[in-house]
Amino acid sequence: MLEEDANSMGSIHLSEGVSATTTHIRYHDTRGRKLPYCLTEKCIRTSAYLLSSMNPKIHPCDNFYDFACGRWTLANPVPDGKAMWGMFNQLEQASQLIIRNILERESSQDEECVAEKMAKQYYISCLDPNEQTEKLGAAPMLDLLRDIGGWSIIDKNFSISDWNFQNTLEKVQNSYNFGAGLFSWNVGQNDKNSSQYIIQIDQIQLTLPATESYKNITNNTKLYNAYLDYMIRVGELLGGDKRALKKQMQEIIAFEAELAAIMEPDEVRRDEDKSYHQSTIADLQKDTPFIQWREFFADAFRVTNKSITDDQPVVVYATEFLKRLDNLLKDYVGSKAYALRKKKILHNYLGWQAVRTMSQYLTKQYRESMRGLRKVLYGTEGIVENWRFCVTDTNNVLGFAIGALYVREAFHGDSKPKAKQMINNIKIAFKENFEKLKWMDKQTLELAKEKVDAMTDMIGFPDYILNPEKLNESYIGLEIKEDEYFMNNIRISQFRFKENLSKLDRPVNRSKWLMTPTTVNAYYSPNTNSIVFPAGILQAPFYDQDQHLALNYGAIGVVMGHEMTHAFDDQGREYDMHGNLNQWWRNESIERFKEATECVVNQYSSFRVNDKAINGLRTLGENIADNGGLKAAYHAYVKLNKQNPGSYALPGLNYTENQLFFISFAQVWCSASTNETTNLQIERDTHVPSLFRVNGPIQNLKEFSEVFNCPKNSKMNPEMKCEIW
Repeated sequence: MLEEDANSMGSIHLSEGVSATTTHIRYHDTRGRKLPYCLTEKCIRTSAYLLSSMNPKIHPCDNFYDFACGRWTLANPVPDGKAMWGMFNQLEQASQLIIRNILERESSQDEECVAEKMAKQYYISCLDPNEQTEKLGAAPMLDLLRDIGGWSIIDKNFSISDWNFQNTLEKVQNSYNFGAGLFSWNVGQNDKNSSQYIIQIDQIQLTLPATESYKNITNNTKLYNAYLDYMIRVGELLGGDKRALKKQMQEIIAFEAELAAIMEPDEVRRDEDKSYHQSTIADLQKDTPFIQWREFFADAFRVTNKSITDDQPVVVYATEFLKRLDNLLKDYVGSKAYALRKKKILHNYLGWQAVRTMSQYLTKQYRESMRGLRKVLYGTEGIVENWRFCVTDTNNVLGFAIGALYVREAFHGDSKPKAKQMINNIKIAFKENFEKLKWMDKQTLELAKEKVDAMTDMIGFPDYILNPEKLNESYIGLEIKEDEYFMNNIRISQFRFKENLSKLDRPVNRSKWLMTPTTVNAYYSPNTNSIVFPAGILQAPFYDQDQHLALNYGAIGVVMGHEMTHAFDDQGREYDMHGNLNQWWRNESIERFKEATECVVNQYSSFRVNDKAINGLRTLGENIADNGGLKAAYHAYVKLNKQNPGSYALPGLNYTENQLFFISFAQVWCSASTNETTNLQIERDTHVPSLFRVNGPIQNLKEFSEVFNCPKNSKMNPEMKCEIW
């Protein structure tokens, strides 16, 4: 993943440790040619930004991240309300300002399409200028709880004997699409037949962000108390009995801990082929009868008028979890007398899933109730300006309508063809490197090249969003009202649910975007064998079509190579050029690949932050992509620079063009985070902290040490190097 927005680059100044004469040394390119300095405002600002982030007191061969980012981290502490801060965050904040100005700008009715008008209406409902949300208070949530079968925590007259487990589960997961129940499910591309959609079932994401947080949670007094206080506060706001709330919420936490204990760790689930289990609803019923599966799915698909039979195909990605869940729930839905007490806990847990999902759309008191828990988890209370919260929220729910407004306002159309040419150059370099790999057999090598050639790229935004008629079609059936913030989110959740279910039995849309145009990120889709780069990331300092090639290739070029390499990481390599999960590699190459990945796992597992070890297995896919992306982008840049030599130097930077490539790469990852957020990242994230996103690939790339003349066995040039792609 990539991150948030760039500061004003400021005026040029000399970095500490750089003498005044340093800025006047005649710059030479990689072949010793003298080049004239570029003294335009853009070049001066670019130099200033690069210099102001670097700490030349650190030798690049000792710690390249600190060399490239040392001054940035000192000058950019994590702002109040943020858990982490870096270029991604800076770009995101800049985009928020653009979006705010658009949403608050007056425009005539005939200037707006329906979808864009809905985005503005939703934004207003979030801002709540007339305090309608405040006036309604808890009423919308209380109505919701009554509809899902009641909630004993706030209803003294609730009878657990009359409660129907299946009905409530269907309401929570189907009628309201909260996605927070006992398992997760959706309609997605069939991994073994990417031309069709299929029902997919998996384990869930619990309230706390890391499953490990639940291990011995009662011993983690700080976290336990913060979570409990949050739950009790919300319960009180909804009218719960203060005397009973503590015990009831403690029981919910204990039940969540039981669920966490039966979940499969992410690192165990990395083999996509082993996780994939196609079955039928009848088989699912036989293996895990804790609910009536056919009735559950029939209830869901009523919105699309599709009939569900016992032989309906499904893919289960968490068979062991479901079996353990079935065994766990026997105590909670059994017929024995003591089960009524357990049944009430299950009932309260499902009610809590509805409450925690929707309480953020109630009054400010509900949002503020999570401050203490956020402080413990992330090291910050996470309070931001209301307009920023609402811009982010609007983009999350109506992102392609927002994208249309943003693209017309801020995205330069000629960026697309130039970015596409960069991708093509990196693809060529990536394929050329295949020939140098000693572990891959010839047959698999040729198939790998075909996969690269078949890879599609989507840049900027999907074209349909600039066609008002087509954009409106994508939101048909959705109703947004300016004074119904809570209900707007109910309707959006239900709209998305119906949209997802409607895909079943339809042709696969292989050009569908999974990220909105304003997103400062990029991704690879294994089912479509495609790489996607939204408009949000195609801006300086990641990408500027007029800036130095070394800087473009070091920043956005490495991102492009990263996403490309995901097609060949430990999970992506299992999918063929058509996006199907199958064994298209020869066994000998598979074994050698796995041997090569052991080197990466061991290397990254040796890295430590805050005295905590990185999980080299959980982060394997991203680490492979980081290493492969840097190499492919660098080789593409060197080849291009030989064909089209650089024509100017940046003032004040006494570095070769090739050195600037690596500096640009590293400065993408200059960042700061709270200790709590760093610890949480180590516990749950598939990405390593920024320090090792830079130094890890740098240590493995011999070309880096050649460019910076790093002595053998220096910290950035260890004798043992891991190489896969």
